[in-house]
Amino acid sequence: MAIKLTVNNQPQELDVDPDMPLLWAIRDHLKLTGTKFGCGMALCGACTVHIDGQATRSCVTPVSAVAGKNVTTIEGLATSAGKAVQAAWVSLDVPQCGYCQSGQIMSASALLAGNSKPTDGDIDAAMAGNICRCATYVRIRAAIHQAAETLPATAGS
Repeated sequence: MAIKLTVNNQPQELDVDPDMPLLWAIRDHLKLTGTKFGCGMALCGACTVHIDGQATRSCVTPVSAVAGKNVTTIEGLATSAGKAVQAAWVSLDVPQCGYCQSGQIMSASALLAGNSKPTDGDIDAAMAGNICRCATYVRIRAAIHQAAETLPATAGS
């Protein structure tokens, strides 16, 4: 049975096992490889995508759970918050090895979409579970604050 969903604003129909993790549907069937496999247990955040705007770990989300929903991957992140985060990431040279960064950016942009003026505590809570083996956490937090400075105030702030 085919599963219908929208990925990066494009309607998709996937004829896959409904229990397949969304991560593998995105990478192997849609050939969008920006979303990374890290741990397979929703602990590291490398696989983070947005499902209807919410940061979600795709490695443990069955593709059947996103039927009829909107999925955004790093390749399709075009929101004002997403653009601000990406610009700040470049400006502050956040990535070191870069492997975790698509998941970091997806989590940060989901935070800023709802709270454009987050405190350090808000950032820590939103980014909890996003692991960076290179320990660029100080630059990540600084980039989120820099991105926030470019955004108008939102209801979550």
